[in-house]
Amino acid sequence: MTDNTPTVSGSEASEAPRSAMARFLDSDLLHSFLSSKVTVLAAFTTVVLMLAALFAPLIAPFNPFDLAQISILDARIPPIGMEWSDSRYLLGTDDQGRDLLSGILYGMRISLAVGFLSVAFAAVLGISLGLISGYVGGRTDAIIMRIAEVQLTFPAILLALLIDGIANGIFGNIDRETWAIWILTFSIGLSFWVQYARTVRGSTLVEKNKEYVQAARVIGIPAWIIMIRHVLPNVLGPVLVIATINLALAIITEATLSFLGVGVPSTQPSLGTLIRIGNDFLFSGEWWIAIFPGLALAILVLAVNLLGDWLRDALNPKLR
Repeated sequence: MTDNTPTVSGSEASEAPRSAMARFLDSDLLHSFLSSKVTVLAAFTTVVLMLAALFAPLIAPFNPFDLAQISILDARIPPIGMEWSDSRYLLGTDDQGRDLLSGILYGMRISLAVGFLSVAFAAVLGISLGLISGYVGGRTDAIIMRIAEVQLTFPAILLALLIDGIANGIFGNIDRETWAIWILTFSIGLSFWVQYARTVRGSTLVEKNKEYVQAARVIGIPAWIIMIRHVLPNVLGPVLVIATINLALAIITEATLSFLGVGVPSTQPSLGTLIRIGNDFLFSGEWWIAIFPGLALAILVLAVNLLGDWLRDALNPKLR
């Protein structure tokens, strides 16, 4: 009797799950990165801004959250180089007398924290549902994909506003300062999981029919181990691109929600909150209160987007 069971050599079985990460760490990818001055500049800018936000308590001239360091008498001081400026405030102050440079550093810290947390939440949820949908198939696949298609009919910002409103109704305004970041993280993350799920599902449908997955099934490895150990490493390439681009989108979404007044409160200003505060004074002569936080947000988002575009091109052999 002939045994038609598909077999895979040890080297092939060990290499298959590593293919996506191998491409990511390939020397050609490093050469592509170093040969693009725009990408190198974007990466440098992103790293500098993230480090500045991370070490804001050490490098910021003032703590905008410490009332003892804030004086209303210092409100609306213009930046260095303008008349009535103060050497203590390089970028000037806002309407409450807070140092704008310190506010930007601390605000960027909050914006990045919300961005990373929401992207992580969306990635974990989307990857998990995408793996289950693609590997299990059948009715489970149909239910998950129908839910995803329904969510795609709603703009991400509208869905985030809806979830944020429901959460505020549950927790109330009393706990707003305590729960604001977590509400934003949940609402933004729940708006972005569909992209991960659809991408991972498509890759899983391809990978589950390959020989190394069939061999793992034959020897009795549980489905959840196959999905995590064998299929998941092969779908991480596109996920990295989506996560990078979604980080910029998450920061923009947080800034939009904060600008609309449903994000973090004024006592814990993010970049979006600072822009909203400065917008009230934009046409009264105190332009710096809105312009400088807006520039910081634009530079950060542009740098992250450029990195995402490079990753998309570098990990797609057809675009090399």
